[in-house]
Amino acid sequence: MAERVQQPPAKRLCCRPGYNTNCRQGQRAGGTLCGGSGAAQGGSSKTQTPESLLDISARKVAEKWPFQRVEERFERIPEPVQRRIVYWSFPRSEREICMYSSFSTGGEESGTSGENIDETRLPFRRGIALLESGCVDNVLQVGFHLSGTVTEPATPSEPELVCSVSVSFDRCKITAVTCSCGNKDIFYCAHVVALALYRVRKPEQVKLHLPISETLFQMNRDQLQKFVQYLITVHHTEVLPTAQKLADEILSTNSEINQVHGAPDPTAGASVDDENCWHLDEEQVQEQVKLFLSQGGYHGSGKQLNLLFSKVREMLKMRDSNGARMLTLITEQFMGDPRLALWRQQGTTMTDKYRQLWDELELLHKGMTSVTNMEGWVGHPLDPIGTLFSTLLDTGRGDEEGGNAFLDFSGSVSSAKRLEPHLFPAQHFLDDGQSFVTLAVETALIGLGQQRVMPDGLYAQEKVCRNEEQLLAKLQEVELNDALVKIFRKQAVFLLEAGPYSGLGELLYRESVPMHTFAKYLFTSLLPHDAELAYKIALRAMRLPVLETTAPSGDLSRPHHIVSMVPNRYPRWFTLSHIESQQCELASTMLTAAKGDGRKLETVLESIQKNIHSSSHIFKLAQDAFKIATLMDSLPDLTLLKVSLELGLQVMRMTLSTLNWRRREMVRWLVTCATEVGVYALDSIMQSWFTLFTPTEATSIVATTVMSNTTIVRLHLDCHQQENLASSARTLALQCAMKDPQNCSLSALTLCEKDHIAFETAYQIVLDAAVTGMSYTQLFTIARYMEHRGYPMRAYKLATLAMAHLNLSYNQDTHPAINDVLWACALSHSLGKNELSAVIPLVVKSVKCATVLSDILRRCTLTTPGMVALHSRRNSGKLMSLDKAPLRQLLDATIGAYINTTHSRLTHISPRHYSEFIEFLSKARETFLMAQDGHIQFTQFIDNLKQIYKGKKKLMMLVRERFG
Repeated sequence: MAERVQQPPAKRLCCRPGYNTNCRQGQRAGGTLCGGSGAAQGGSSKTQTPESLLDISARKVAEKWPFQRVEERFERIPEPVQRRIVYWSFPRSEREICMYSSFSTGGEESGTSGENIDETRLPFRRGIALLESGCVDNVLQVGFHLSGTVTEPATPSEPELVCSVSVSFDRCKITAVTCSCGNKDIFYCAHVVALALYRVRKPEQVKLHLPISETLFQMNRDQLQKFVQYLITVHHTEVLPTAQKLADEILSTNSEINQVHGAPDPTAGASVDDENCWHLDEEQVQEQVKLFLSQGGYHGSGKQLNLLFSKVREMLKMRDSNGARMLTLITEQFMGDPRLALWRQQGTTMTDKYRQLWDELELLHKGMTSVTNMEGWVGHPLDPIGTLFSTLLDTGRGDEEGGNAFLDFSGSVSSAKRLEPHLFPAQHFLDDGQSFVTLAVETALIGLGQQRVMPDGLYAQEKVCRNEEQLLAKLQEVELNDALVKIFRKQAVFLLEAGPYSGLGELLYRESVPMHTFAKYLFTSLLPHDAELAYKIALRAMRLPVLETTAPSGDLSRPHHIVSMVPNRYPRWFTLSHIESQQCELASTMLTAAKGDGRKLETVLESIQKNIHSSSHIFKLAQDAFKIATLMDSLPDLTLLKVSLELGLQVMRMTLSTLNWRRREMVRWLVTCATEVGVYALDSIMQSWFTLFTPTEATSIVATTVMSNTTIVRLHLDCHQQENLASSARTLALQCAMKDPQNCSLSALTLCEKDHIAFETAYQIVLDAAVTGMSYTQLFTIARYMEHRGYPMRAYKLATLAMAHLNLSYNQDTHPAINDVLWACALSHSLGKNELSAVIPLVVKSVKCATVLSDILRRCTLTTPGMVALHSRRNSGKLMSLDKAPLRQLLDATIGAYINTTHSRLTHISPRHYSEFIEFLSKARETFLMAQDGHIQFTQFIDNLKQIYKGKKKLMMLVRERFG
């Protein structure tokens, strides 16, 4: 197959950034036989043993993964695993090898004038003969590269010929071939066939090595130098100039070769970006087709072209991607044939034999469209549909304007008084009843409805979307008349029934370009004339199989889907967000049109729930339906409102366990929607809250909104209905409080205020959770609520529970909980001496901040406990003594806190904080003096400071100046 002597360049760079030289010590650098663990690829072993798990997994990896992905996935691959992957990467079937070498198209082996070709001279048959004659020798597999020599025996007219053959392979496909025979042909020569079949049939006789880079990694510096010098010595005449050039570049620090990490290895297998297809010499395909065309279809060239057409059919039947590529190459040569331009200039027709070849080519294209449809017309680089549509439309408009319209096959439309040699009267191309406008529209509809695979790459995918939108924009400029409506109906029915050709047929491939934008145009165009057909088109187009999981083989519920038309290809759709938006637009258009038709709305709803997978788009549809149903100029459409609610409920279920920044907005909207539907909808979402909302959402948003006066007024609820809703809300609140007491207890108490039993239940839930499940912040909040509602003793109880969870260190004098501590102490003080005596030990245990403790102490000494109680109750009594419990305990704790804080501050104090520290000591003195012996204690404290921190001379001088 146009084999060339030079080796192909390495496809990727190989290196080991974290390679450990010790990990391979003691491993043998030599090769092993391909058969390895005993699993013979060719099946030559007489005894059958079960395959090992290593072989099974290695075979699957070898079929699907490029070796670079294996290397990137795993930090270190054990050598036995590498060997089995390399072993199984070679093709195991002879069928494809036969397909790529099944006939010859040139030289002495060609038949002439329709004669049959001698099968024994076909490269595949000759290769088998060479193999069976023992002409294959020196077979060596190094990584993903197979080499050997094939000897052509001498004949009376030709001497013996020894050919050097090499084959590269990847994922069970031969990806490159070279042979020194010099044969120029489209397909593999007999020597390549012989070597490949040797590896298929006799794998146990092929010595297998890991990629050469792996072997080099095992060598130390001396071994590498010896290896290079021996290699240069053996091949010095061929490689010495190259070796010296490489050495110069490596020794130059600024050379390009030193800017790249790693080095190429032609035996290392494919990279992640390499296309996985069988080797096809595209240059030879072009040259051979050009040669055959130049012979005008005579002298056997027509037969050879037909053989090429047959080969394309065979490849397409086997789903070989080279079939489409080969057809493209052939078509390009046909289109570039210089005789076409000559005939056009002369105004003559092509010859009959040439016309027959064009007919065959056209049939082949139609066959490819129906079988694989790999490349669509819309989005094609040449834009054939757009060009043809514009040409026909401009011609039709020129004809309608009364001019003499002519078709110019050079690419433009002309209007002339006389017939130029290259122009043809446009009317000659029309059948009865046709116009160029109808032809243009029909052409566009055919192209837009063609099932086609989404191409690879961002640019190509954007081009598909852009071309479709441009063509639809042109179509929308055409005003529909009866003739065009008839065309629309005809094409719509055809697209629904056309099978794999159509993107709207029953059979839809996973990677097919979706029809949402096109279907929306068809729907709006057909709706006034044939509503049933319009809905059939739009509903069929709602599919987006690329986002669906593969249905099991026995699942017949989705007959219009198959797994994939492109094996081993995982779709990377860069335009997926745009496509999903178009799908959403199509659904919204149907919802708008179906307003007032309950049956159609139900059908559209089922399609949305079945085919749209994005919660944000379903939410948008729910909002759209709500707006349409509640338009100000008409009564609300209850059926459409129910559709909106169903979509909203689906969004709630989809986003319940996932993070979504719009979640609160969605919940609030759903309650609004349910309110519009009616009281039963509100009761329903509260009954099933756990499938739709989090406990916090259910209490703080759902139940609270349902219980609000706004909802009661909006729905004109009577007392019975109000009580039913309130009962459901209280039940919800208690369930949420049980499930999430930290976040739902306060809301539950609020919602249950008017029902004594429910309120007591909620309060008990709080008490049960207070010991371990709630924070001091939450408990303080609920305690303040209890005081506000007139339950001071319950507030006091919760405040003491909150204090048990609190811990304020000496330097947290701005902590947010300080206000809660002061409030709790004030509450206890107002209730009486017993409550204050109970809370002070908790304060002493939890609060270590001196300033907070001194503030509490002063407040407790200002009034008598219980003197200013709640509800203006007044007690008579004396102020509490600082020499007795509980204030004595608080005073000692405060003085101790000042002492500890002082030492802590002096440990790392800086001069700029000296004045602040002196003020702190002044506050401390005020507290010391509250004790009977406070003056003595403070004097001793200052003396200790001056002794311990005498090194801080400036600071101690300031202390002496202020305190003596």
